Amino acid sequence: METWELSAAETSRRVRAGELSAREAAEAALARIEAVDPSVRAFLRTSREDALARAEAVDAKRARGEALGLLAGVPVALKDNLCWEGHPTSCASRILENWRAPYTAFAVERVLAEDGVPVGQTNMDEFAMGSSTEHSAWGATRNPWDLARAPGGSSGGSAAAVAAGEVALALGSDTGGSIRQPAAFCGVVGVKPTYGRVSRYGLVAFASSLDQIGPFARTIEDAATLLATVGGHDGRDSTSVSGAPPFDLAAALDAGAVKGLRLGLPKEFFIEGLDPAIESAVREAAGRLEGAGARIEDISLPHTSYAVPVYYVVATAECSTNLARYDGVHYGHRSAKAEDLLGLYTRTRAEGFGAEVKRRIMLGTYALSSGYYDAYYLKALKVRALLARDFDRAFEKVDLVLCPTTPTTAFELGARLEDPLSMYLSDVFTISANLAGLPALSVPCALAGSLPVGLQFIAPRFEEARMFAAARAVEETSGLAGRLAPLERAA
Repeated sequence: METWELSAAETSRRVRAGELSAREAAEAALARIEAVDPSVRAFLRTSREDALARAEAVDAKRARGEALGLLAGVPVALKDNLCWEGHPTSCASRILENWRAPYTAFAVERVLAEDGVPVGQTNMDEFAMGSSTEHSAWGATRNPWDLARAPGGSSGGSAAAVAAGEVALALGSDTGGSIRQPAAFCGVVGVKPTYGRVSRYGLVAFASSLDQIGPFARTIEDAATLLATVGGHDGRDSTSVSGAPPFDLAAALDAGAVKGLRLGLPKEFFIEGLDPAIESAVREAAGRLEGAGARIEDISLPHTSYAVPVYYVVATAECSTNLARYDGVHYGHRSAKAEDLLGLYTRTRAEGFGAEVKRRIMLGTYALSSGYYDAYYLKALKVRALLARDFDRAFEKVDLVLCPTTPTTAFELGARLEDPLSMYLSDVFTISANLAGLPALSVPCALAGSLPVGLQFIAPRFEEARMFAAARAVEETSGLAGRLAPLERAA
């Protein structure tokens, strides 16, 4: 097995044991990126010198006999909306093309503290607004399972990097499915933690009440380890929860814990438009879990049909407010063509933002405008509360919700660019968890033809370990654990 093929757990074990140096692991990842990324386009930039220097520091730490962290020597990719001091953080947008972060995000600090080795920043939909990683100022990322297809979005670069074997671990952000949907499309594990489990400090904001940072990995063990690394209270983020139950890494890896779990299948997630192959795969996986001792029950989440419209009012309203700061004055791109202050604002934003970002800013500004605030934004908040109440009631009867992650497998690049509504519906099964602030996870459960299918677990708040244990049981029977995309043999 090549070094770049190793799981994060095995890489860390070998580095601790002195069987592999952190520098060797970093060099292997960088060589793999150089070999395959011209085809995949997962990375916007790599940081070779910094990565090797960091790896050498980890090796020196071991040589001194010091204890190494959870991610000892493991190469990690960072979505390009996570600040990393001294490095460009563009959010795949021209408006931040030349901006360098003056500080480091909490999640990245935690990776460094646990001896992980960041190797670069991955492509994304501009400002995390999209479901295909085609809305990037620097072009689309391609799905390693089929280079003619989208990797999902907005964290498609991170998902593709893990699926292609460029790194074992990556961080993304999830506002309405931006970790889980690309994880499903690319056949990897993707996790959105409970809102407040991971600090948003240093995450460039899209929709502040929805955004959450989470891991990508090829195995449940690796994903759980990365979540254990980046979780925790941070006083610099007012939404970071103090006193939350700690994430129990050992419990998360106990596949036997699925015995006796009550798993709810919501009828609203098995609807017209769901690919029959995906429904069959998810129900078959549910059957395997039942065989392992879980109890499967039918449940209802009656307000699910309102999730997409509610999300596209709340998220766009918050993005309209958050993106007001990009005006050509404070930082980022500044138009050279403006003749007055108003012209500076309008030209800078017209030149710097892409079409999808402009669309969402306009939608959100309209929803917040005088005369429409009550009709749209306030009403959306009320329905959001009903969606959360649906889950609260469901969790009185079941321990986890089990459902498809996406209604289809990965679609072809360009297929939905001219139909925004069709693109938005890619996240129809993932949005509800963000609106309710719940943890959710996508794990590969089967192949539909040659493309991966993601199964989603949604858990009560701060019960991540429970959904990891159930996902571990799926992983053990799927035959897809740790599997790389077929691109590996073409490289």
